[in-house]
Amino acid sequence: MEASPCYIVGLDNGGTTNNATVLDAEGRFLVSGLMESASCVREGPESALRALSAILDEVLKVTGVSRSSVIGVGLDTPGPAGAEGIISAKGSTNFGHADWAGYDIRTGLEERIGLPVVYSNDANAAALYAHHAYFGAEAMERSSVSAIVGTGLGGGVVESGQVVRGASGMAGELGHIRIPLDGIIEDGQPLPMCNCGNSGDVESIASLTALERNLLPPWLRRFPGHPLSDVPLPEAAKLLRSYAERDDPMALAIFEQQAKALARLFTIAADFTDPHAYFLGGGVVEANPRFRNWLLSLVRRHTGLRVEQERKAIFALVPDLDMAGARGAAIAAQEALRSKIRGPA
Repeated sequence: MEASPCYIVGLDNGGTTNNATVLDAEGRFLVSGLMESASCVREGPESALRALSAILDEVLKVTGVSRSSVIGVGLDTPGPAGAEGIISAKGSTNFGHADWAGYDIRTGLEERIGLPVVYSNDANAAALYAHHAYFGAEAMERSSVSAIVGTGLGGGVVESGQVVRGASGMAGELGHIRIPLDGIIEDGQPLPMCNCGNSGDVESIASLTALERNLLPPWLRRFPGHPLSDVPLPEAAKLLRSYAERDDPMALAIFEQQAKALARLFTIAADFTDPHAYFLGGGVVEANPRFRNWLLSLVRRHTGLRVEQERKAIFALVPDLDMAGARGAAIAAQEALRSKIRGPA
């Protein structure tokens, strides 16, 4: 169909679903919305790779791109995983099946589909997409820091249009940066603890897990009789945003704590990398516009920037959150395989 290989497929692998897209050599995405299927990760690697191969075939069929025209695949998954896609030997929330421990998902998929696979952490992929979507043609001349608030807190640092991965692939683990808690934690509120063992890191305050374990219990004691008092904590944490959207005082106070924690993170980023943009992603992007704009404005207000930085700093939400992972994974693969796309000089 095409004269030479020039397409990249982006595959976003999650705990329940996969999502796919196709990126052409001019940077255009050929899939406008979600294209999902079951990820089957809880059934182990063999079932998960079969599902990824199937959605690869499906997205090529839908877009009319021949397999021979695909130069490679960008794959992202949740962590913890190494830079090359080796799932943590300790396991993870999404990769709980025993066969996932220490499994090399990048190589496994590459061998199954017979195409080069470039691996990205899902938060890094979302950060990379936010950067390119916002800056467009200027992306390679700009820098950004993204915080992705989900079950935990992922992140990504982008410099000159490329994700900073670090020597061992662990750069951008923004959730585990410890922050000063003065002005964030109320008197009598217990020191927040993170699953990683840290106390007072960003994820211990700004994440769904933090809501359930660290923030809701003391706040519910301050608001006796609150409707969420009789709801199990895991469910109450998921419902809290809907209360904030209705201006519930307790919910707003809790999300203000999260906003201040994110602002402390961005303040550190301002001193360390001085980026052009600060992006916020996660469930907040799916909230109603009034609430998400309120939260983003709080983050910006509490981020400590110098006058010179304030003149240039951009604060924005990660766009197209459901598509950000697959699209960012595709962009990362395109960058990694660019020499093959261009061909010999």
